Amino acid sequence: MFEAVDELVAEHADLEKKLADPSVHADQANARKLNKRYAELTPIVATYRSWKQTGDDAETARELAADDPDFAAEVKELEKQREELTERLRLLLIPRDPSDDKDVILEIKAGAGGDESALFAGDLLRMYLRYAERAGWKTEIIDATESELGGYKDVQVAVKARGQLEPGQGVWARLKYEGGVHRVQRVPATESQGRIHTSAAGVLVTPEAEEVDVEINPNDLRIDVYRSSGPGGQSVNTTDSAVRITHLPTGVVASCQNEKSQLQNKEQALRILRSRLLAAAQEEAEREAADARRSQVRTVDRSEKIRTYNFPENRISDHRVGFKAYNLDQVLDGDLDSVIQACVDADSAAKLAAA
Repeated sequence: MFEAVDELVAEHADLEKKLADPSVHADQANARKLNKRYAELTPIVATYRSWKQTGDDAETARELAADDPDFAAEVKELEKQREELTERLRLLLIPRDPSDDKDVILEIKAGAGGDESALFAGDLLRMYLRYAERAGWKTEIIDATESELGGYKDVQVAVKARGQLEPGQGVWARLKYEGGVHRVQRVPATESQGRIHTSAAGVLVTPEAEEVDVEINPNDLRIDVYRSSGPGGQSVNTTDSAVRITHLPTGVVASCQNEKSQLQNKEQALRILRSRLLAAAQEEAEREAADARRSQVRTVDRSEKIRTYNFPENRISDHRVGFKAYNLDQVLDGDLDSVIQACVDADSAAKLAAA
């Protein structure tokens, strides 16, 4: 059933041999690349070996059961283990998103709904910050434009993992399904008649690019400085410290005004720009590939309106996968795992079907 895994086993053994060679570690970048691939293959190889061993053990037990019925129960138990290992191996062999281990930059923008939309954007920010806290991730607000009532017109936050994570548990692996339009139905704080309003906020999630991921030619950049707007302390709103960077070949723009100095704002804007250029390059590659699998994973297409938060019913609904639950208060407090897992499962099922 899994004949192709033999090639991965051979690759795993070759990597093990290379990593045992001290000279390989002289090139740290190459050593990291080999270590990463080795870590990806290790659970596949371990599961495959268990799958093969369980099959051999089951065959032996069947032979023994022909003479001694006491072995029949052992045959059933081994066959059950074999089925579980088969399913686990099938899931491990699903093609992985190469960005799954990356950290992300998450941006929330208020949409239709004015002040209420900005307040909802603030609720979404708190939800993601609490979810990151539960997951043991680090967060850093890079840039933010607050609204008059305390919400956010626009906020960008970096989310980073701590230490080595299990495959599929990286920041991008979990948060990539959050990109899209989030809709809220509730009675706004600004509504005096008690009527339920519908407003929305947009969420953009991009894998954070390292400098080695995206090469930016300084000659391709137009850098504009301007005076910061919005709430601020000393030196904010009084000097031209805000920075806007335009990548001329693509037209991609990134800006930052939260830091006190122009240099700090420039560094943060470049950080955002690199991530956006990486995301654009990956999306272009996916469009060019246009393979059958992508067309079947429409259930988790990030470009569609994805979710509704209904406060009167305490209900959260994800429209891509048909997920519905009545624990909205808990979800907004960071208990997002079941919502995200529904998207992960739908994506995995679509990939399995395509394979």
